[in-house]
Amino acid sequence: MTPLIILISIIAYFVVLFTVSHLASRQTDNDGFFTGNRKAPWPIVAIATMGAAISGVTFISVPGMVAAKGYSYLQMVLGFIAGYWIIAFVLVPLFYRRNLISIYGYLGERFGLNSYRTGAWFFFISKMLGASVRFFVVCIVIQALVCDPWGIPFSVNVAVTVSLVWLYTFRGGVKSLIWTDTLKSLCLILSVALCIYFIADNLDMPVTGIADAIGSHHSSKIFFFEDPAAGTYFWKQFIAGIFMAIALNGLDQDMMQRNLACSDFRNCRKNMITSGIMQFFVIALFLMLGTLLVIYIDNTPGLDIPEKSDEIFGLVVSHPSLPVITGVLFITGLVAAAYSAAGSALVSLTTSFTVDILDGTGMEDTRLAHMRSRVHIAMAVTMGCVIILFHILNADDAISAVYTLASYTYGPILGLFAFGMFSRRSVNDRMVPVICIAAPVICYVIKHTLGKAYGYEMSFELIILNAVITCAGLALMSTKHTEATESIQAR
Repeated sequence: MTPLIILISIIAYFVVLFTVSHLASRQTDNDGFFTGNRKAPWPIVAIATMGAAISGVTFISVPGMVAAKGYSYLQMVLGFIAGYWIIAFVLVPLFYRRNLISIYGYLGERFGLNSYRTGAWFFFISKMLGASVRFFVVCIVIQALVCDPWGIPFSVNVAVTVSLVWLYTFRGGVKSLIWTDTLKSLCLILSVALCIYFIADNLDMPVTGIADAIGSHHSSKIFFFEDPAAGTYFWKQFIAGIFMAIALNGLDQDMMQRNLACSDFRNCRKNMITSGIMQFFVIALFLMLGTLLVIYIDNTPGLDIPEKSDEIFGLVVSHPSLPVITGVLFITGLVAAAYSAAGSALVSLTTSFTVDILDGTGMEDTRLAHMRSRVHIAMAVTMGCVIILFHILNADDAISAVYTLASYTYGPILGLFAFGMFSRRSVNDRMVPVICIAAPVICYVIKHTLGKAYGYEMSFELIILNAVITCAGLALMSTKHTEATESIQAR
């Protein structure tokens, strides 16, 4: 697979992407950019939401993790489904009743301005770092396959790719994202399914025998109940998955901005439940592909499992014994996943920064549109700089990095919403930023203490501990029988 073929594949996808984006973004105003005018059909939003949960990191890392961790990731995905039900029946009605543009407006109504700003800033940091990690993985692949053979520096690679993301999102916002995410979802499923077919065909494996070969392989183990201290232990993964889904979907402006584009909370509820179930089957498809990759390596002389699991997928599809089409499918799926995720991150960051931090909702429409455009450019530049920083730091193990970052940064957001919804007490609004900064620090100390003293591997359950510490801090600073804090709209 030559750099030229890869470049042509990327260009072809972008032609389709820009066409869909253009058609969807016609006559888009500020409301269309921020909320999609709340007219999106829920089945389309469900497909888009499922696709939005799958990034370039998922595309590369999930098949690669099979060699070391089997199908343990499905334990967390089962937790995701349970989390989506909680989002659908608890959070969705809450957000719709308040007609929120940014979901962090709830924190302002419940606690006050400092809490509102704290939630928005934690989202900003979380999403910027998480999106940059996801996009970094793709930039690395493009660098190795296209840019390095042609002598193009990594910084130029990042500048061009981020500019393309900015270009297809700057007009349509969430209105175009829903349709481009739907395109991405279909491309992902088709790419993975066809890769499975071509690899199985190369192994002389009949279509009817694929399921048997995967099911009998040692890597296809799903449930791990043996060692409670291990990171793959079922209950740790399942419970963490519930809270991770609530934090990364229900309390994430990026994901909820897409969901709140439905006409009402009932249609949004259908979308959430459907997208969760679809995500399970799509992730299972990625893991099945991972098993076939391992089988292929075991049966191909000269190929060995690489030290970095993220390299397995690319290593196999670029092997000369496979047809060129497998490499094209790999690149298309990777680009579809990564660019869509980066695009939605840019839109949500622009929305949150404009609405929550700059308080743009009270502005006249023309002035708001100008501010929105400037913020959109600033978010793109910042993302590019963070990606280059990751490259300098030589970040590895992307999927774990994303969820570890989420555990530290989304934990306080989860704690704030949980305390606000399940307690009637008022908090000292000025102390909220201190509590939300202290909680991740305490979590870091606890994690390393348990690891060194007892050999306990704290995995993604870290987000639960983070939220509990945040709630405890808020409770200590709370008071009884106080009036509800002034609405953010009355500032």
